[in-house]
Amino acid sequence: MEAIRQIEEVKRCSVQYILALNDTLNVISGKWKLPIIGSLLYGKKRFKELERNIDKISPRMLSKELKDLEINGMIKRTVFDTIPVTVEYELTESGKTFHKVLDVMVEWAVEHRERTLDTNE
Repeated sequence: MEAIRQIEEVKRCSVQYILALNDTLNVISGKWKLPIIGSLLYGKKRFKELERNIDKISPRMLSKELKDLEINGMIKRTVFDTIPVTVEYELTESGKTFHKVLDVMVEWAVEHRERTLDTNE
């Protein structure tokens, strides 16, 4: 209940609204974070699986972005004591709730693409 009250307060104040948007952008900024989160929405993945799923991402950039997402509490990294060592990445509970944002973005993109194609024909 407290979170709902806080959200309503933020929505009534443009300064607080912009601060909240900046908080979000700090977590997801960059070219690769949304594709990584989107890929992990479909389940746990190993590094190479993520690299294959996300076209044109370099291993170095993937590693950096995974670390950033882990620091920001969006993903969890699990290391298994195998030979060679196995590492899996998955969304945290907070990361899983982000699917609501991504779903709205995907819906907008499909509608926008359709409108843009209609006006260009």
